[in-house]
Amino acid sequence: GGWLLLQNCHLGLEFLNELMNTITTKESVNEDFRTWITTEAHPEFPINLLQSSIKFTNEPPQGVKAGLKRTYSAVTQDLLGASKRPQWKPLLYAVAFLHTTVQERRKFGPLGWNIPYEFNQADFSASVQFLQNHLNDVGIKQGVNWSCVHYMLAEVQYGGRVTDDLDRALLNTYARVWFGEHMFSEKFCFYKGYVIPKGNTVEDYLQYIEQLPVIDTPEVFGLHPNADITYQTNLANETFSTIVSIQPKDSSTRGGETREAVVQRLANEMLEKLPPDYNPHEVKMQLQKMGAFQPINIFLRQEIDRMQLVISRVRATLTDLQLAINGTIIMSEELQDALDNIYDARIPKLWFRISWESTTLGFWFTELLERNQQFSSWLQDGRPNQFWMTGFFNPQGFLTAMRQETTRMNLAKGWELDSVVLYSEVTKMMKEDVVGPPPADIGGVYIHGLLLEGAGWDRRNSKLIESAPKVRTE
Repeated sequence: GGWLLLQNCHLGLEFLNELMNTITTKESVNEDFRTWITTEAHPEFPINLLQSSIKFTNEPPQGVKAGLKRTYSAVTQDLLGASKRPQWKPLLYAVAFLHTTVQERRKFGPLGWNIPYEFNQADFSASVQFLQNHLNDVGIKQGVNWSCVHYMLAEVQYGGRVTDDLDRALLNTYARVWFGEHMFSEKFCFYKGYVIPKGNTVEDYLQYIEQLPVIDTPEVFGLHPNADITYQTNLANETFSTIVSIQPKDSSTRGGETREAVVQRLANEMLEKLPPDYNPHEVKMQLQKMGAFQPINIFLRQEIDRMQLVISRVRATLTDLQLAINGTIIMSEELQDALDNIYDARIPKLWFRISWESTTLGFWFTELLERNQQFSSWLQDGRPNQFWMTGFFNPQGFLTAMRQETTRMNLAKGWELDSVVLYSEVTKMMKEDVVGPPPADIGGVYIHGLLLEGAGWDRRNSKLIESAPKVRTE
């Protein structure tokens, strides 16, 4: 009749099958018996156990209103009156607003945080405890030590989780802008319409929070309005991807053509267009002609090796998939994944692990052909006059190789690799206008294919402009 609690069961998935058998085969079970399981989401979690369970999830609420409401629902009147100092209640609300903000920025992905951090209630509680102790320790005449507050919040309490330098700079900016003597003035606001309310009871604060907007503009968190477009787009794509992944995987379709027949036809088309394997001997000979030990040629060899791996993996998967569909070999889990993804126009996991991101399988395969064309032309015809920057597996390696070559060319001038920095200049030429490499006295390389998100380039005035529209739908 007791309760059993099993925690972190994603670390012991094999035991869960044994647990399922024990529970289902038990002849008599006490009516008061309950089994609780805590786990992270895991693709290999036993589906039978999941389907027969009642699921509970605990996720941070969406929006400033919901976040503050949840925080202040846990604030007691004793905590609100824990300090008699006039700074206490505004500081408590400001920390609650900061706590909501750092959590809410996570939904914007890399636009919110370079690295996703698991901020939780413990960070808020520790920050509140620090502020309470600090106000009790400092004298009335001495006042709040804001440098100490900034450091503790941005570097210790919340910053203790942060590993990226730019993310740490963001937290320090929040602490500097939102925490200071200016926060007690009538004009202070986190953002237009988001102020520090005045009240003596928890109910006063909850009444003010209830008046806040349900939907917040990204500007509340210090983001551009276009960040919401990216968030909504990613959310819609994730929703559609989930819908597609749970569709029935039966063999027939409404058009009469089976899934297997569709995939086999697509596999034949891709195999016909797939470029041939690179000949290692030929690659070696061509590189020797161009200078095998030049940094950029070494980079080319590395890129060709990675492209050959992709070509080989694609050819092997498509060939095995055809044999499995025909019944010649057994359909493995990896081949089944490839069949499902190819049918849904998505990139099979086997290919995605060793390649690049793309929206659909069609775009991905087209990019494979274009990337391979750049490498094969470079190998056969010599170094190109311009480089498709985003067509490399390792663009940073290309820039490093270019710096090395440029440094070697200028050794007589006393150049050192550690002191050479990259300088980019946007020209007014189109790709078709490039007929040769940059002038020898300037050096460097011409590149193309860079992308801008939420901005455009004004060719006439050579400057960045805002091109993505601000879209709001009701």
